[in-house]
Amino acid sequence: MTVYRATPPPGDPGESTSRLPPVRRRRRIRRRRVMAGTIGLTVLLLLATVVLVSVYTDAGFSPDGTTPASAADGRVPKAVREGGPVIDLTGGGDLRTYAMPARTIALTFDDGPDPQWTPRILDVLAEHGVPATFFVVGSQVARHPGIAARVAREGHELGGHTFTHPDLAELPEWRREMENSQTQLAIANATGRATRLMRPPYSSFADALTDKDWQTVQAVGAEGYLTVLDTMDSEDWKRPGADAIVRNLTPRGTAGQIVLLHDAGGDRSQTVAALDRLIPRLKQRGYRFSTVSAAIGGQVNPPAAGDVVWRGRALVWTVRGADAVLAALWVLLITAGGLIVVRTLILFAFAWRHSRHRRGPDWSWGLPVGTPVTVVVPAYNEEKTIAPAVRSLALSDHPRVEVLVVDDGSTDGTADAVRALGLGNVRVVRIPNGGKANALDAGVALSRHDLVVMVDADTVVEPDAIHRLVQPFADPRVGAVAGNVKVGNRRGLIGKWQHIEYVIGFNLDRRLYDTFGCIPTIPGALGAFRRAALTESGGLSTDTLAEDTDLTIAIHRAGWRVVYEETARAWTEAPETVRELWKQRYRWSYGTMQSMWKHRGAVLDRGASGRFGRRGLLFIALFSVLLPLLAPLIDLMAVYGLLFLDRQITIVGWLAMLVVQVLTAVLAFRLDREPLRPLWTLPLQQVVYRQVMYLVLLHSALAAVTGRRLRWQTIHRTGDLSSAPVPGR
Repeated sequence: MTVYRATPPPGDPGESTSRLPPVRRRRRIRRRRVMAGTIGLTVLLLLATVVLVSVYTDAGFSPDGTTPASAADGRVPKAVREGGPVIDLTGGGDLRTYAMPARTIALTFDDGPDPQWTPRILDVLAEHGVPATFFVVGSQVARHPGIAARVAREGHELGGHTFTHPDLAELPEWRREMENSQTQLAIANATGRATRLMRPPYSSFADALTDKDWQTVQAVGAEGYLTVLDTMDSEDWKRPGADAIVRNLTPRGTAGQIVLLHDAGGDRSQTVAALDRLIPRLKQRGYRFSTVSAAIGGQVNPPAAGDVVWRGRALVWTVRGADAVLAALWVLLITAGGLIVVRTLILFAFAWRHSRHRRGPDWSWGLPVGTPVTVVVPAYNEEKTIAPAVRSLALSDHPRVEVLVVDDGSTDGTADAVRALGLGNVRVVRIPNGGKANALDAGVALSRHDLVVMVDADTVVEPDAIHRLVQPFADPRVGAVAGNVKVGNRRGLIGKWQHIEYVIGFNLDRRLYDTFGCIPTIPGALGAFRRAALTESGGLSTDTLAEDTDLTIAIHRAGWRVVYEETARAWTEAPETVRELWKQRYRWSYGTMQSMWKHRGAVLDRGASGRFGRRGLLFIALFSVLLPLLAPLIDLMAVYGLLFLDRQITIVGWLAMLVVQVLTAVLAFRLDREPLRPLWTLPLQQVVYRQVMYLVLLHSALAAVTGRRLRWQTIHRTGDLSSAPVPGR
């Protein structure tokens, strides 16, 4: 074994931070971390606000009348139970009630405005020339201010029906006041007017008021509102048919009535049809129609104060903004789901075909390749792992294998560990520390053969791996070959989860990319290259932290084929702690984004570069960046659905996505000839491990957006390759 010293290529010009004085460097790093943290926290707070506003304004409710009325309690005053349906407690606690004058009908509509049914009801009212009173839900007014403005413009009256239609009797005082005040603001924004009328949700007749209801009426009166109940219920929420609605609203005598209908909350076609028949019938019987306030001698919707109008605008824009963001989230969720389905279908169709084709009896790369190979192993402080890795490479079945270990300025006993092996086909090159890309470039420059294999220092290979890896070079168009990398330390949960990820997310995807001729990454753990392809692509670059992805894309753009050899297997040590895993995946994600940005011009190129740019970069953008960024929405909206939507539908939807993941995993494990036992951890992986990967990718994206320069991050190694069935360990 020979030991050399070499001068490395120039250092990474992008890591200018390392040349700053220590104090300035720390300050700059601190500022960037604060900036990234601030952006992340702001995004989370905005999303939380959006969800809360949307939950508040989208609160589901049943139409008035669907809640069975309780018998009246003894504390409700007799004057209320036997008096008129309009209750006035605004005069300092003095109780007054009002009834409709004889042969006077006040048509009232609850729960609107609704963009479908309220305009149709307004058309019927306009056709017959009668006014009505609309008790509106504030959140609906905020969403449909134009309809509310039309109600006021056509001479109808607006009353409050709370902002989100809760049962006021069950709310604390602050929430009740907020419900009513926000409804006032929404009405003021839409019409420039105020209202003194209030109808509590789920209320009915005066003689059905309970003690709790009476407390609500008193509280509403203290806020300055008249409580308006009803005397006849159409029961249109039951959809009994137009004839039944007309019968329910036809008075038997001549007493005035406040009748209850609905212009929202479901299909109101029967209400529209019944109204068109009811109004002429009652007019023929001598009834007149009036708004509630006009019938009792009050002012219909007095002008609102200027500050109320402006506050109303702020409220409405908040609701609209929350609606828009939530709608965007649903669109992105559907996009994520669509990408998952498309990816799954493509994987099943093409990855399976790829595997069957490669394993067929007639498949061959061409004549056997026995060309000498140089294996370059970059190493920085790899004392614990370097010996098994080098031994497995040096004892390879392939004839004439030269192992070149590039010691990148290690401060431990890495070189000594290699020297102690005493293997004649192993060389060690010592260079000052300059990063992995520099070490690999130095190794390529000093290699003696035209075929170069690159292997990480924490990776052991199977005896025939090198030989199998170089067989695709029988095709002169092949410039690089990706090996099949597996996790060598699977004993813990984190190891098992990474094993699943490697088999599904890396090797299965690589089969798909191989089919389309756009493999984006030759893994640093095991990859082979023609020296000519390395030269034409410019070699390894220090422009990015994902030097393997950067190099692979450059080889594609130079016109070479990049293929996958699944039978060339290597076993690598994966991070064993969440902290180490975070550091590694952060670097991978950030480097991938750097590589995409660096090679973005390929999209507009002609020839091989353009073909890869328009196909390969699209695949990377969709399935390696966009899908992982959007995938958290599946879990986020699942939590949202469990808390605020139909739980059964939400659970079914989430389980359907899990089934897709399980089927994909089974396919991947079968194609890779792996036992299915580790898949019992897949549901837990989806809940825990996947969230960590989401945060890593989000962290990387924020770092890229803020322009933060990420330095190479070393991973702590333990030397555990207990799952690797190779003699080199």
